[in-house]
Amino acid sequence: MYDQYGKQVEFYIVYIREAHPIDGKQANENTKAGILVKQPTSFEERLGVATQMCTKLEIRIPTLIDNLDDKVNRDYNGSPDRLYLVGRDGKIAYQGERGPKGFRPPELEAAIKKELAKGQ
Repeated sequence: MYDQYGKQVEFYIVYIREAHPIDGKQANENTKAGILVKQPTSFEERLGVATQMCTKLEIRIPTLIDNLDDKVNRDYNGSPDRLYLVGRDGKIAYQGERGPKGFRPPELEAAIKKELAKGQ
């Protein structure tokens, strides 16, 4: 989707608090995959974890980092993951349901197409 619409739509990932840290609710899948991350206690640590994630997963989408106060996460109810589209008018044009079950990229793509059609 980023490759297809990236010249017409600004895409961002917002890295929020770690969902499955080893000092919290570690997921078995993470342990098996060797993803062993402590919950960051400083912005620098959070930035480091996000950078490591982007590098390891070869993420090309620009990534923003939520502050330790988790304001973006709280304001957008982003945990554990969520898709949003902000329309040309600055209002939320699409708000996906909470993930992982509510993480539905085809719905986001349909909303992108609808929003882009408004500009034609």
